Amino acid sequence: MSRREYRTGPVLKRRSQIPQSTYDQRLLDTRGGTEWLHTDPWRVLRIQSEFVEGFGALAELGPAVSVFGSARTHPHDPVYELAVQVGKALAEAGYAVVTGGGPGTMEAANRGALEAGGLSVGLGIELPFEAGLNQYVDLGVNFRYFFVRKTMFVKSAEGFVVLPGGMGTLDELFEALTLVQTQKVTRFPIVLMGTEYWAGLLDWLRATCVEAGTINEEDIDLVHLTDDVDEAVAHIVAARDARAAG
Repeated sequence: MSRREYRTGPVLKRRSQIPQSTYDQRLLDTRGGTEWLHTDPWRVLRIQSEFVEGFGALAELGPAVSVFGSARTHPHDPVYELAVQVGKALAEAGYAVVTGGGPGTMEAANRGALEAGGLSVGLGIELPFEAGLNQYVDLGVNFRYFFVRKTMFVKSAEGFVVLPGGMGTLDELFEALTLVQTQKVTRFPIVLMGTEYWAGLLDWLRATCVEAGTINEEDIDLVHLTDDVDEAVAHIVAARDARAAG
C-alpha cells in the first residue's frame, strides 16, 4: 500500500514529494564515491539539532518508563490488551509512558496511559513503511536517526518494559542490557512481559552464552520476567525507591 503522507522532522510531505529513501539509509548505505566528504559535516549539524530538539521536548517529562513491543500487534491480540493494562498501571503509579509512537503494542501502551489520565509520549522514527504517531500520543517527537531516538528512550526513562516484539524490540532490549551490564546506567530496571514468549531466549542465553563464557549468569538476572502487570510496575517502583534511598 502506497503512503499518502510522510513526515521527516517537522516537515510534512505528500504525493510526489515523498522520498524513496530515508536519512538513515543515506547515512549508512553509502557505496563508493567521495560525496560524503562534502555532505557529512552538514549531516552532523542535523544530528546535533535532533539531540537538542529531543532533549528540549523531554526535559520536563518527569518520571517516565519506556514501553516496547511489536508494531504488528492487532487490537484483538491479548498482547495488545496487556500493553493497555501496562500503560494504565504505569500512569497510575505516576509515570509518563514513552513508546515508539507507532501502531500495535506501542499504540496500546499509549492508549492505556491516556485513558488513565497519564502523560502519553511517542518518539517516532522516519521509516518508509510507517505513517506517523498514533492517535493516543499527547507529546510526540519525530526523529530521522535511530541512534538519536534510542538515546532519548534511555535518557527520558527510569526503566524499560518490553513486551513481545521483533527486531526493533530486541534491539532496544539488548541496547539497554548492554548499558546496564557495562554500568553506563545504574539501577535501571528492565522488565520482560510474557514468560512464554521470552523464556526461549533466556534459556538460550543460559545454555549457550553462559556455557560458552561469553556472558555471566548474573547478566541474565538484569531482566525481570513476568506475566503480571502489578508485579512489573512494583519492580520498577522498587528500583526507584532504592535509587532514592541512595
